[in-house]
Amino acid sequence: MTTGWVSERTEGENGTSLAIIPEISVVVPVRDEVESLPLLLEAIASAVSDNQLTYEIICVDDGSTDGSAELLKELAQTRNDLKAVILRRNYGQTAAMAAGFNYALGKVIVTLDADLQNDPADIPILLAKLEEGYDLVSGWRHKRQDAALSRLLPSKIANWLIGSITGVKLHDYGCSLKAYRAEVLADMNLYGELHRFLPALAYIEGARITEIPVRHHPRRFGRSKYGLSRTFRVMMDLLTISFMKKFLTKPMHVFGLLGLLSMVLGSILGIYLTFIKLAWGEMIGNRPLLILAVLLLVTGVQLFSFGLLAELLMRTYHESQGRPIYRVREVIAKNVN
Repeated sequence: MTTGWVSERTEGENGTSLAIIPEISVVVPVRDEVESLPLLLEAIASAVSDNQLTYEIICVDDGSTDGSAELLKELAQTRNDLKAVILRRNYGQTAAMAAGFNYALGKVIVTLDADLQNDPADIPILLAKLEEGYDLVSGWRHKRQDAALSRLLPSKIANWLIGSITGVKLHDYGCSLKAYRAEVLADMNLYGELHRFLPALAYIEGARITEIPVRHHPRRFGRSKYGLSRTFRVMMDLLTISFMKKFLTKPMHVFGLLGLLSMVLGSILGIYLTFIKLAWGEMIGNRPLLILAVLLLVTGVQLFSFGLLAELLMRTYHESQGRPIYRVREVIAKNVN
């Protein structure tokens, strides 16, 4: 397989070759997958090297307690293709993926889960599709091997809801097997559960996105880390994405508009009450309408002020340096000093 990505070689001051910048970086978040790791690494290496691609594998241990971190440290000392990033504690999959992206050197970044349910043999298919001009290729587990009631049904509902709200309609937002051009991820700051919304975030930045079917295998070791308890967090992040898609650079358009409408309605009611008080001499102090008018005016001022503050925050967000959402304890790689 030939690709449009060319590996580069960095040079030292005396012109000697130091390291090859890989074409592909494979990022794998890991939590309690000690049994899967050896098989996974060999499968990734086989799938990518068979296509004559230079690559690196970045495994990010997210607070494992089953010996995964220790195994990664050991393997990273003996494998030239592996970089182990060990986080200080469990930060969640979003933070683990963000750490992997920050340490990736490849021009293309591929993500997949460590539980062997994603098939590394599908990586060349994603890369081939990426070469057609796309910036992000997402996997679709069209024959998903998971429990129907606890996993498949909530996933279908979530995919439909996310697609409807964000405008990016994919069959399978939850599939971790994806391929990205590195520049698409360069300016993304992830937090919460935003890793599952990466296609929507990339779309906001103007990325070209597509989806292709990939294989999915039953879990062989351990147990799933996901469940219905994540639904609330995902819904809150979905609201965030929806707001970002429409008003990321113009929050005043929503807060300011609502504030002005509230102030206008409050002013109209205030003028009406003032008129009947002065013209007809009616008592207005005990009218619920007076309370409504005051509430509308106060709410309008608050919303308008929120809009101004949001504008300032957005300017700060876009102009300042991003602060990582994780803390790395150590990085182990055989070819890194």
